[in-house]
Amino acid sequence: PVERIGGTARSKPGVDRVFARQAGREVRVMVLPDAVDDLAAQVLARDVAKQIEEELTYPGQIRVTVVRESRATEIAR
Repeated sequence: PVERIGGTARSKPGVDRVFARQAGREVRVMVLPDAVDDLAAQVLARDVAKQIEEELTYPGQIRVTVVRESRATEIAR
Protein backbone atom coordinates (compact mmCIF):
# COMPACT_ATOMS: atom_id res chain seq x y z
CA PRO A 1 0.00 0.00 0.00
CA VAL A 2 2.90 2.43 0.60
CA GLU A 3 3.76 2.43 -3.12
CA ARG A 4 0.12 3.05 -4.03
CA ILE A 5 -0.09 5.95 -1.59
CA GLY A 6 2.93 7.58 -3.22
CA GLY A 7 1.50 6.97 -6.68
CA THR A 8 -1.75 8.60 -5.69
CA ALA A 9 0.02 11.81 -4.69
CA ARG A 10 2.53 11.77 -7.59
CA SER A 11 -0.29 11.82 -10.13
CA LYS A 12 -1.35 15.34 -9.06
CA PRO A 13 -0.08 18.43 -10.93
CA GLY A 14 2.67 20.45 -9.27
CA VAL A 15 3.98 17.55 -7.17
CA ASP A 16 7.77 17.31 -7.05
CA ARG A 17 8.46 14.48 -4.60
CA VAL A 18 6.49 12.17 -2.30
CA PHE A 19 7.74 10.48 0.84
CA ALA A 20 5.88 7.82 2.81
CA ARG A 21 6.99 7.94 6.44
CA GLN A 22 6.29 5.95 9.58
CA ALA A 23 5.47 2.73 7.71
CA GLY A 24 2.97 4.51 5.48
CA ARG A 25 1.17 6.32 8.32
CA GLU A 26 2.29 9.72 7.05
CA VAL A 27 2.68 10.99 3.50
CA ARG A 28 4.77 14.09 2.78
CA VAL A 29 4.09 15.70 -0.57
CA MET A 30 6.66 18.25 -1.72
CA VAL A 31 5.22 20.61 -4.33
CA LEU A 32 6.80 23.14 -6.67
CA PRO A 33 6.26 26.56 -5.05
CA ASP A 34 5.88 28.29 -8.41
CA ALA A 35 3.21 25.83 -9.54
CA VAL A 36 1.17 25.46 -6.34
CA ASP A 37 0.02 28.37 -4.16
CA ASP A 38 -1.04 28.11 -0.49
CA LEU A 39 -4.70 27.52 -1.26
CA ALA A 40 -3.90 24.89 -3.88
CA ALA A 41 -1.63 23.13 -1.36
CA GLN A 42 -4.54 22.84 1.07
CA VAL A 43 -6.83 21.54 -1.66
CA LEU A 44 -4.16 19.07 -2.75
CA ALA A 45 -3.83 17.68 0.80
CA ARG A 46 -7.60 17.21 0.98
CA ASP A 47 -7.76 15.60 -2.49
CA VAL A 48 -4.94 13.15 -1.76
CA ALA A 49 -6.45 12.19 1.61
CA LYS A 50 -9.86 11.65 0.01
CA GLN A 51 -8.40 9.58 -2.82
CA ILE A 52 -6.50 7.40 -0.31
CA GLU A 53 -9.75 6.87 1.65
CA GLU A 54 -11.62 5.84 -1.50
CA GLU A 55 -9.00 3.61 -3.11
CA LEU A 56 -7.08 1.92 -0.30
CA THR A 57 -7.89 -0.28 2.66
CA TYR A 58 -5.73 0.31 5.73
CA PRO A 59 -6.05 0.16 9.51
CA GLY A 60 -6.01 3.44 11.45
CA GLN A 61 -5.35 6.73 9.71
CA ILE A 62 -2.87 8.26 7.28
CA ARG A 63 -1.73 11.86 7.63
CA VAL A 64 -1.16 13.81 4.41
CA THR A 65 1.16 16.82 4.68
CA VAL A 66 1.81 19.09 1.70
CA VAL A 67 5.03 21.10 1.90
CA ARG A 68 5.36 24.21 -0.25
CA GLU A 69 8.69 25.80 0.38
CA SER A 70 10.67 28.55 -1.23
CA ARG A 71 14.03 29.77 -0.04
CA ALA A 72 16.12 32.82 -0.73
CA THR A 73 19.84 32.75 0.01
CA GLU A 74 22.44 35.45 -0.29
CA ILE A 75 26.12 35.33 0.61
CA ALA A 76 27.86 38.26 2.27
CA ARG A 77 31.54 38.49 1.50
